[in-house]
Amino acid sequence: MTLTRRTFMGRSAAVIAGAGLAANFSMPAAAQNSTELRLAFAARGLRTIDPAFSIQGADEWAIIHIFDQLIDVPLGHFPNSMDEVQPNLAESWTMSPDAKTWTFKLRQGVKWHKGYGEMTSDDVLFTFERLRDPKQLAANHVLFNNIADVKADGPYQVTFTLSQPDPLFLVGPLGHFSSSIVPRKAVTEKGKNFEKDPVGTGPYQLVSVESDPSQGVKLTANPDYFGPAPLTKDMHILYIADTTARTLALFSGDVHMIEGVRAPGWVASIQQRGAGYHYDVASPGSIFTVSFNLKVKPFDDPRVRQAMAYLINRDEIAAALAPVGLRTYGINPPSYLGGFAADTIPAEVRYDYSPDKAKKLLADAGLPKGFTFKADTSQREDYQSIMLIIQQQLRVGGIEMQLNIKDHTAFHADQGKDTNTLYQRSAAYPPVPTLAIIEQLSKDAEVKADGSGGPNFSHYGVVIPGIDDMLAKAQDEPDINKRIDLVHEIEVKFLKDMPLLPICDNGYMLVRAPNVDLGYELKSGYAHWRLTKTKIT
Repeated sequence: MTLTRRTFMGRSAAVIAGAGLAANFSMPAAAQNSTELRLAFAARGLRTIDPAFSIQGADEWAIIHIFDQLIDVPLGHFPNSMDEVQPNLAESWTMSPDAKTWTFKLRQGVKWHKGYGEMTSDDVLFTFERLRDPKQLAANHVLFNNIADVKADGPYQVTFTLSQPDPLFLVGPLGHFSSSIVPRKAVTEKGKNFEKDPVGTGPYQLVSVESDPSQGVKLTANPDYFGPAPLTKDMHILYIADTTARTLALFSGDVHMIEGVRAPGWVASIQQRGAGYHYDVASPGSIFTVSFNLKVKPFDDPRVRQAMAYLINRDEIAAALAPVGLRTYGINPPSYLGGFAADTIPAEVRYDYSPDKAKKLLADAGLPKGFTFKADTSQREDYQSIMLIIQQQLRVGGIEMQLNIKDHTAFHADQGKDTNTLYQRSAAYPPVPTLAIIEQLSKDAEVKADGSGGPNFSHYGVVIPGIDDMLAKAQDEPDINKRIDLVHEIEVKFLKDMPLLPICDNGYMLVRAPNVDLGYELKSGYAHWRLTKTKIT
């Protein structure tokens, strides 16, 4: 289906009209059940509940409740210092002075779900062997490339040896959901079926994956959990891609929480039609970027890429996405360690909106009248709304971007096989300045046609020299302040080359019913958060 602005605005109007009708509905008896929390997300259906292979954010809500990691972070915000990192499957840890050796003492007596025995160091070894195995093709494998070795000293102690120092190892690779510990026995026994029949140690365990993809996943409290029991016994994670249907489900009481729409005007329209609803936003949430496929003309010309950067008005995009959108200047948002802000980014790589500069660059590139190209985008509102705004902005320079809308799950699958021209990515990262660079710009993360690559959709570092040597130098620096200076040099380098343009923070939002108490204040974090303290009143 070809996406036009008229198509999108029609859909938006349908959402608003549907929300207006739904506000008059009474809450049905099904949603009065205080023992089952029902959530609905913007996807067609489940892809995988295996943390090593998940690329769909909606699936991660099941993953973070079924599995545990070695460490934990405070509920409601990223840690402000390493002192705020909390024990989880590891009850303590030490770091060597050179930040290259990390030793973890494991919690004893932790049980796997459904009778799979005790979690031990062997399971930790298996988890990270699997994440680092190139034959396994784990979705986020580049995050773990710095791990040189993992060894066990008895059943309850594990030591990681890193190739390069990493003072932020806890909140970087170990803080990412894909580092969730999985059981060797269950994964070996179930094979590919583990993706839909997982076993973890987390506060919830799987009850079923429903045959109807939209009906998603059912979870129930883990009776053997080592921590406090969840306040709500059962959880049902549904997939409702259509915004109108998802909004109606919330207002009618069929579900208690829904994924909000990160699109212009949606929050204001819902606030006018339903009183008492809560809007939980994790900021910066997802970081939205666009990448130019350097293998496709005319994007192989840096002047064309720079011209498009001058035409894309990121201040306008951020304003349209209020209250969840904030402009970014580099790949790291301003709120992160090492992130460029308006007053710190060098003027030559700010790329403030300038049609005159853009038209001159296009003329220099032999394209004074612009050009036309095709690009895929997702049906999800945050993707399509941003791309529609960009489509309009590019027209000022004579560039016509013909957008093709795809189902969100299919869009990700196709994009992961190098099928697009102007790639879009909305990804959540911990506040570690090198991670987004590694995953989206390093040579090791280059996208591959067979789906085995990573999310370096531009082919930066392969088609043209990139920042890999600079990145290696930054990763070899144990002093965090010196490392940030090196990260700034990397950001300036790639912004001049322009394989990727940072667009905005896209705070991830859930809207919850008036009778649902989250249990804590949400300030920052990933595009998912645990609901163990959530209760229905």
